[in-house]
Amino acid sequence: MLPNYIDPPMNLKIALFGIAREIVGQSTLEVAAPAGQSARGLLVALHAQYPALAGLSSLAVAVNNEYATDDTPLHERDEIALIPPVSGG
Repeated sequence: MLPNYIDPPMNLKIALFGIAREIVGQSTLEVAAPAGQSARGLLVALHAQYPALAGLSSLAVAVNNEYATDDTPLHERDEIALIPPVSGG
């Protein structure tokens, strides 16, 4: 019988901007995520931890300076940013 190997969690570093930074209370966040986590999965986890983030009209995830789709896979060394809706005039 083969041993059951489980991928270790990834440590993701996330830059926060605007209202997202205010909600979380800091400009960067480090979170542990399962290997193969998607951008959408990250948002779901962050909404659970910071419910006020779920109340934003939109919250984009950028990975390596490009907007991510829901199914974009995340990797431990990615540059990840949460970009809230932009307001102004």
